[in-house]
Amino acid sequence: MKKLLATSALTVLVGITLAACGNNTANNDAKTQTLNLAATSQLDTVDISKAGGYGSTGNAFSSFYKLGKNGKPGLDLADKATTSKDGKTWTFHLRDAKWSNGKTITAQDFVYSWRRTVDPSTKAQYSYLFNSVVNGEAINLGKMNPDKLGIEAVNSRTVRIHLTKPIAYFKTLMAYPLFGPQDEATVKKYGDKYGTNAKYMVYSGPFKIEGWNGTNDKWSYLKNKDYWDAKKVKLNRVNYTVVANPTTSLNLYNQGKIDVTALSTEQLKNYKDNKDMKDYSYAMTTFLRYNFNDPNATNRRIINNLNIRKAISLAIDRDQLSQNLLGFKTKKITGFVPFGLANDPKTGKDFASQQGQDNALQYNKKLAKQYFEKGLKELGLKKISLTLLAQNEDANTPVATQFLKSQLESILPGFALNLSNLPGKIVSTNTQNGNFDIALSTWGGDFKDPITFLQIPQKNTPYNFGKYDGTKYNQLINKAEDVDANNAEKRWQDLLAASNELNNDQGISPLYQVHAYYLQRSSIKDIIHNSAGPQWNYTRTYVK
Repeated sequence: MKKLLATSALTVLVGITLAACGNNTANNDAKTQTLNLAATSQLDTVDISKAGGYGSTGNAFSSFYKLGKNGKPGLDLADKATTSKDGKTWTFHLRDAKWSNGKTITAQDFVYSWRRTVDPSTKAQYSYLFNSVVNGEAINLGKMNPDKLGIEAVNSRTVRIHLTKPIAYFKTLMAYPLFGPQDEATVKKYGDKYGTNAKYMVYSGPFKIEGWNGTNDKWSYLKNKDYWDAKKVKLNRVNYTVVANPTTSLNLYNQGKIDVTALSTEQLKNYKDNKDMKDYSYAMTTFLRYNFNDPNATNRRIINNLNIRKAISLAIDRDQLSQNLLGFKTKKITGFVPFGLANDPKTGKDFASQQGQDNALQYNKKLAKQYFEKGLKELGLKKISLTLLAQNEDANTPVATQFLKSQLESILPGFALNLSNLPGKIVSTNTQNGNFDIALSTWGGDFKDPITFLQIPQKNTPYNFGKYDGTKYNQLINKAEDVDANNAEKRWQDLLAASNELNNDQGISPLYQVHAYYLQRSSIKDIIHNSAGPQWNYTRTYVK
């Protein structure tokens, strides 16, 4: 997602969006089945262990499953999957699949890949997602050898995985390229060069990458003729070019030179009724992250005061910010988990429509002042000053930060909000190191389950940079993932209760759901877009 890292997730999302550029005409594209796309940033790696996100690279790397329409997992490299009654043991039978060099993909390739990713020396950003695999957490902490991980090759075509507890979203998780195979011979052949250049890699997915040297602004996806389902892949080539400026992309689109372009907030105003506009939003929430372990003792006391946090939340007119200022055609935010991510296994209702029933995120100036005055009295202060840290590379940031400053300072007398808008890398470093008071952060879902959001503020999770530690919240999350892990409905209710507790305690303050809109020509067919995990699936895309 992103990496869909907290403070930089939006930047990564835009970095994998379609904005297409190239010299081919629409007719030529239809004949050659070539699609020209663009990213606003370069690729950083094609090493699935070290990658920070898999928005489009899921087209080059496969796993047991692949996400199809509406985010439903379908078998990919595996042609059969079974699970034990207690949900702790999964067995996958591999189909006759090959790497892009023609070599057979084996069960041992999965075992090797998983062990490599959890090995602390690899420094994988997502290694914590293996913590529910037997011995995964101990290995991540450097307390056990990676060969003790709960995955085994029963034979060359059978992989067995042992979990410490059942995982309700396991199929969806297994569609993540992170859990795919890696060829040990290739890794050892290229050593430190592995994943740093398109040629230092073999591919298991429907496409293989060509022309990326690690730093350049152009690369391509070529149809992988060795992919097991290559006959159903219609595109022969997908070309990427870095086009950072949305105005440039829109101009190319209007000149008939591109197929799809992302719309900025300003552009959206002129195209909101266009028949070719599509909502390709990722499940992303922008929120205020509080630093409960603030290095400044006074600010730490302020942030740990519940009444102050409630006052901040109640003083924000979220509808005004998201709909009127940012131009998002979105539902009222109800909590940390965004709309379109997950649905109740019993009723089918969206999780976001069920959370937040207590109106903890409402806009209420009178109540905000009351909580603020109560908080100041408890702290023995007459005024407070906090700094809001935000990255300056997203067009939405200055709009959001200026709005928050205006709202909070006008509604809460005695509250000064200082703005610190810095480059994303600096913001990310400061946030991860705990050098902030409040951070404007964005998180995107790694898979279609509420826990991909709700685990972030849990105690001791890697991305809980603000060190929130809600006793009741932690208990509810633990109950959902342990006691009720194999009971879908009870687990769902636990997660709803946890989300509501997070709202009540204002462990974070959700602000708005990020939306992404595009113009797409009618000649482009069957792009599969997912709101979480591998975002773009081109396996059925074609140019008419």
